[in-house]
Amino acid sequence: MRCLERVGAEFYTWLMAGFQLRVATGEDVAGIRALIRASVLELQAGDYSAAQREGALATVFTVDSQLIADGTYFVAVAEGGELAGCGGWSYRKTLYGGDHQVEKIAPERLDPKVDAAKVRAIFVHPQFARQGLGSLILEAAESAAVEQGFTRFEMGSTLTGVALYMLKGYREVARIEVPVGGGETIGVVRMVKEHHPR
Repeated sequence: MRCLERVGAEFYTWLMAGFQLRVATGEDVAGIRALIRASVLELQAGDYSAAQREGALATVFTVDSQLIADGTYFVAVAEGGELAGCGGWSYRKTLYGGDHQVEKIAPERLDPKVDAAKVRAIFVHPQFARQGLGSLILEAAESAAVEQGFTRFEMGSTLTGVALYMLKGYREVARIEVPVGGGETIGVVRMVKEHHPR
């Protein structure tokens, strides 16, 4: 079952049998942090070293409280109540990262007439990987951004996510090395996509 609908002030959707998407709240932070850690340590092991992943978990792959405050970050909840995935979008300039990143955060607001909405921090728990959940969180984030007038999307993808995002219409425009502390960096791929209404 797959249905996308907006209910009241919050965005809910039955993504597929067994999952529900809702807007993240401050009460979800601990669960999001644990989900991100599990996802990075297991699912990104083929693209980043142990030192890179641990460094990123302390800096770049941290919760961005601004996304939660803005109401643009979602959590996917499994039938048993576990957080299965998370991700969202932003109308601010920051392309990637979280509250503890090494680089400066750019909180300025974007203009949907000229700027691309930022797709941010999509992670899936390994227990729920390869079930289409990442694709559906991405779809929800794009839909919410379009609702706010954006016609282009931009993201800083991990190396692990590039293949999926290319399948979803994104194209690579640059590769950058992002500092994660301890002298380590991780490769991040800047990707963009134009929205084409159906």
